[in-house]
Amino acid sequence: MRNMMRWYPPISMAKSSPPPAKRAFTLIELLVVIAIIGILAAIFIPALSRALESAKATKDLSNLRQIGALMQSYLNDKDQVLPATATWPGTSLTPVLYPKYVGTRRVFQSPFDKRPSLETDLAPVSYSINHNLYDPTVGVSGNILKVVSPASTFFMAPTYIAGTGNPSNPSSWAGTATSAPDLPVGGTGETTGTHRSGQKINVLFCDWHTETLTFNPASIDGTFQDTTHPLGLKHWDPRQ
Repeated sequence: MRNMMRWYPPISMAKSSPPPAKRAFTLIELLVVIAIIGILAAIFIPALSRALESAKATKDLSNLRQIGALMQSYLNDKDQVLPATATWPGTSLTPVLYPKYVGTRRVFQSPFDKRPSLETDLAPVSYSINHNLYDPTVGVSGNILKVVSPASTFFMAPTYIAGTGNPSNPSSWAGTATSAPDLPVGGTGETTGTHRSGQKINVLFCDWHTETLTFNPASIDGTFQDTTHPLGLKHWDPRQ
């Protein structure tokens, strides 16, 4: 039997077209993209900055609340008499709140205080007790029960009077575990609040509640005054 072979016509190979040339961005297009990025940055960077500041302010309030709770525990054990003002956080040689009532020193450092955090006696302390509570001429002499209006009297606030009085300057924060600063005496005074463009500051009161107050420098060095009430019901004087 004769083999039958089927014949197929040759397939013609079509020439492939060259790849299209890539079009580069024009200068105008690049400028438009840069302008859009700039507009987005102008919108989102301030919002991010405000969010970060708000988080710091919330942490600052949380620190003050925790210190207030720790101080209550301490006072319950010490017949309501405050610890020595310069060492109230507690040191390795003079335990106070630390290490008996709290196991870390970070609670004593405000998030607005940009100094490095430590767990030694050189640990930053960003807050201080109202020095009027210790003044014998005022009549309190460290006894918290003698405060006339605890809900209106400042107990503690951030303290940054060592340098320019501005919390954004790290050199303004000088308190440590062995040398906590005093309020409201000494230094050149706080010239601006900790947040909201210097308009706000957080405070712990003698009844252990916290508030965010409107900041305004006072005439006495090292103090600030509350401007949210025309009668000045929030104050430094434990006799009022």
